[in-house]
Amino acid sequence: QVQLVESGGGLVQVGGSLRLSCTGSEHTGSSYPMGWFRQAPGKEREFVATISWSGGPTYYADSVRGRFTISRENAKNTVYLQIDNLKPEDTAVYYCNARVGAMDYWGKGTLVTVSS
Repeated sequence: QVQLVESGGGLVQVGGSLRLSCTGSEHTGSSYPMGWFRQAPGKEREFVATISWSGGPTYYADSVRGRFTISRENAKNTVYLQIDNLKPEDTAVYYCNARVGAMDYWGKGTLVTVSS
């Protein structure tokens, strides 16, 4: 069983930056691919970024490539999403994901609101 908890969301101005964190419940278990998804108001959940258990390779959605950076610290069982140059279109609930075997686990999400 995997439990994920996101943090770091909040209200940020256009052009600002923030870093999201996602910490898993397993501190002594095996590593697994993790990623970030987001869901904006009135839209479907969309892929943002993923990272392998070893830290590479990483993949990004075209809409965020160059502005978002995903990384992880396996010793802390934590994955990060550094977001720079925030745009209004980035406003969404951001969800942490972990793929363990054939199962996907999700956090409850953290809200990022970008204002002008």
